[in-house]
Amino acid sequence: MRNLLNFLWKYNYWFLFLLLEVASFVLLFRFNRYQQSVFFTSANGAVGAIYKAAGGIGSYFHLKTVNEDLLDRNVWLEQRIEALEEELAERGMDSLSLHSLEGVASDKYRIYRANVIKNSLNRVDNYLTLDRGSADSIRPEMGVVDANGVVGIVYKTSPHYSLVISLLNSKSNLSCKIAGSGYFGYLRWEGADSQYAYLKDLPRHAEFNVGDTVVTSGYSAVFPEGVMVGVVEEMTDSHDGLSYRVKVKLATDFGKVSQVRVVARAGQDEQRTLEEAE
Repeated sequence: MRNLLNFLWKYNYWFLFLLLEVASFVLLFRFNRYQQSVFFTSANGAVGAIYKAAGGIGSYFHLKTVNEDLLDRNVWLEQRIEALEEELAERGMDSLSLHSLEGVASDKYRIYRANVIKNSLNRVDNYLTLDRGSADSIRPEMGVVDANGVVGIVYKTSPHYSLVISLLNSKSNLSCKIAGSGYFGYLRWEGADSQYAYLKDLPRHAEFNVGDTVVTSGYSAVFPEGVMVGVVEEMTDSHDGLSYRVKVKLATDFGKVSQVRVVARAGQDEQRTLEEAE
């Protein structure tokens, strides 16, 4: 107690100064309207900045939930667009074809949500592991996509996990075509750069340009037609000179892929059984 009294006595002039300063500011802002308006404007600005910063921090921690909601909303909107396009086609009307990730009709395909829990980029055969499996209706030979485009194909499943063959895999052989064209080829990854793969066996008389969109052809039981794969980066002749070798910049960034959708096609097993019986 004595130390406290000594401290107060030692610095009494400072405490008196602070007290007088506070009193003078109170009198200044209380009885002068101009100073009042300046004070309240500054105070509101400071409080607003604090609330803005707090809101930004809170929004950051909710980004995962927001992204999932947006992706589900995109799925629903793309399904509606696909249904409208089919109706327009049946009526003989023209429509713009939307070459997007999840533009699939809900009555033909089922879509399951999953998260990537393991991924590889630098091997000859790269795989992804998902946190969903056979207990969640995931089966081998189902297509896997993310918000940008094709990711790969389900290879094996356990009750709660799935192993996916990435497009960055020597075993991957995806049937693709140039959007707006009936000509198709097969997409293969040749190693090294995870951003690029090569579309082969496109006939020499096929017409397309750098920057054109590459989409799935629909000639398989895995992916519907028109799912985004990438864009044409460069085109050269094949070794035999009978077809094109097209360098494709992949739409999916495999270094950041995290949330995916697994696409299950109705009648997929029946079609595969029939084709394997040939």
